[in-house]
Amino acid sequence: MGAGFSWCVSDSDEPLRPRLEDIPESCVATVLMYLDPPDICKLARLNRAFRGASSADFIWESKLPSTYKFIVEKVLEDPSVMVLGKKEVYARLCRHNPFDNGTKEFWLDKRTGGICLAISSKALKITGIDDRRYWNHISTDESRFQTVAYLQQIWWLEVEGDIDFQFPSGQYSVYFRLQLGKSSKRLGRRVCNMDQIHGWDIKPVKFQLTTSDGQHAVSCSYLDNPGNWAIYYVGKFVSKNPNDLMKIKFSLTQIDCTHIKGGLCVDSVFICNSEIAGKEFRKFL
Repeated sequence: MGAGFSWCVSDSDEPLRPRLEDIPESCVATVLMYLDPPDICKLARLNRAFRGASSADFIWESKLPSTYKFIVEKVLEDPSVMVLGKKEVYARLCRHNPFDNGTKEFWLDKRTGGICLAISSKALKITGIDDRRYWNHISTDESRFQTVAYLQQIWWLEVEGDIDFQFPSGQYSVYFRLQLGKSSKRLGRRVCNMDQIHGWDIKPVKFQLTTSDGQHAVSCSYLDNPGNWAIYYVGKFVSKNPNDLMKIKFSLTQIDCTHIKGGLCVDSVFICNSEIAGKEFRKFL
């Protein structure tokens, strides 16, 4: 009779305390599935069982966006990624991944797996961009794309762009990243030339977005805070059919020809899950 429970007592007849490494790996993996990715990675350092469980494909597939196969094909353009473990796929998508000849960038929020997209000024259609009297592309280390479009002066301001993407179900927000004034470095210090800033206090700029399934949003804002990058809200849209390709169109206009305006830097457009927008702003500014 004693042999049936001899595993739970020591030579001194004192009960053995269960240890973390005694928990079956399958049980550990089931618990880890309910945690955020950064917490999973922290617990993987506890012992061998947690380390093994933390790499289970079913855990990381639940963290990946439902459209991750489309994203890998469109953004990474590397079929070999799909043969990797799901943890490695998640890690690759959390990097800042340029695509479309470096004019766009995609990444996942590490904690939530939320989608983030940035679209360079070079991927936008800007009225008059080829005329040096109005616009110039200038190099800067203040942009993730290392270049921005700088407006000297113009009567008719029109900036448009679009993207086709399979967005996982959820709500998304769209923003423009703009700055009044042209910044540069002088003797190692940041300086901003504001001499050409004019015309933005007369009428607001109009921001719009439309989607291929009929959604539409409009917002208006005066451009201010010269010398500093600012995020301007365009609107929100909802993805209900993640397997369908959705076209998002967005624009920035000030087409009142009663006055000229100038001194504006256009960096990029930012699209992300609405619930992580505030967090991503701090990185984007």
